[in-house]
Amino acid sequence: MILDGLQEVIPTTAGEFRLRPVHLPDDLPQLAEWMNDPAVAAFWELAGPPGVTEQHLRPQLDGDGRSLPRLGLLDGVPMSYWEIYRADLDPLARHYPAQPHDTGVHLLLGPAGTRGRGLGSTLLAALAERILQARPACGRVVAEPDIRNTPSVRAFRNAGFELAAELDLPTKRAALMIRRRPQTPLRTGRHG
Repeated sequence: MILDGLQEVIPTTAGEFRLRPVHLPDDLPQLAEWMNDPAVAAFWELAGPPGVTEQHLRPQLDGDGRSLPRLGLLDGVPMSYWEIYRADLDPLARHYPAQPHDTGVHLLLGPAGTRGRGLGSTLLAALAERILQARPACGRVVAEPDIRNTPSVRAFRNAGFELAAELDLPTKRAALMIRRRPQTPLRTGRHG
């Protein structure tokens, strides 16, 4: 699998965060409910019967591991949906200067009560750090939220992502958000 090593528990200040693979049909009712929340539907565009969500998930679940749909659990409670994907191998790479092993992240906080409290930033920061630890070849974690989704853009900024550009994608104008691997300081020796 292209994106392995991301299933361990990730400690955060909000609690124990874990990503687990989406299981169909078991997770479909929950995910479809979240997709039909008007605040989510405005940007994910997957509102409708559960089959709409399933059509979105199925190619990822049956694919080659370049995109991993994951359910996010906080202290064991499902509360978010994530897609972790190889951005450099995704159609997104045609729209920005992709680097080998760029890893992309999509995030949906499910229950309305989880939004607007800084939880997205906390989880994004923890996951980005875990991705950079688990994938040594990856130098950047990227995201491309809709530029109109100011809470999402703010969550990425608060999680250490920088706004690198605005992109005109086929379905939206996006904020290209990038979190880079911290640089190791150069050591300078004394010459004397």
